[in-house]
Amino acid sequence: MPQRMRVFWVMQIGAVLALALTALPDAAQTAAASPATGATPSATAATAPTAQPAGAPAAPPHDPFTDGDATRGTAKAAVCSACHGPNGNSSSPEWPRLAGQSAVYVAEQLRLFRAGVRSNPVMKPLASTLSDQDIDDLAVYYQAQTPAGLEADPSYWRSGEALYLRGDRAHDVPACVACHGPVGRGNFAAGYPALRAQQSVYVVKQLNDYASGARYTAAKPATASRNGGMMFTIAARLSPEQIRDVASYVQGMR
Repeated sequence: MPQRMRVFWVMQIGAVLALALTALPDAAQTAAASPATGATPSATAATAPTAQPAGAPAAPPHDPFTDGDATRGTAKAAVCSACHGPNGNSSSPEWPRLAGQSAVYVAEQLRLFRAGVRSNPVMKPLASTLSDQDIDDLAVYYQAQTPAGLEADPSYWRSGEALYLRGDRAHDVPACVACHGPVGRGNFAAGYPALRAQQSVYVVKQLNDYASGARYTAAKPATASRNGGMMFTIAARLSPEQIRDVASYVQGMR
């Protein structure tokens, strides 16, 4: 790996990621063995909303488990199910699957939607009605759900698997496994999102939005999310084919 990329990673996520990248060959070896038809797959009061000024740096890590309650989140998620599906398993490729997603990540993104830092014509008005308590309850509820499996496109997932597990050193693209884990479960404590069984159409859009800078609307988009800054650089280095392939692979992960 070129020295400039190693420095980049140390600056972004510190020693933990550096160690993960060092152990990458072992991670790839233990994570692979995919079947022929899919990737690793078969392929009491509410707190008033707190606005984040546009362009402000990402808030410090927030633990939704401090105040969040999955039982309360069950009732509050009823309106979310229209797009995100029962228990967070969306059937529409346009909407992300939230089942099994990191509560830290869900809470952060809902706050960014609420503040208008992450723009979406559907999510902005919905998130604007949520209190901090609502967000924490929803976040811990969705992390407790189990993602239902999807299938990877057999034409693309093998190339996507190679990129996910080993990266592309020729273009300074690190392996996705370093942050998102060998089976796509992410890193819950650090807030790196889970990717397993995610809709490939949705993943393609998010990677393209990172590459174009459209993911966040803050004055400094790269600082809007505490873990998202690196993705602007990484996504811009991916070819359209690589984005398609890795999106197909993660859709099929179990």
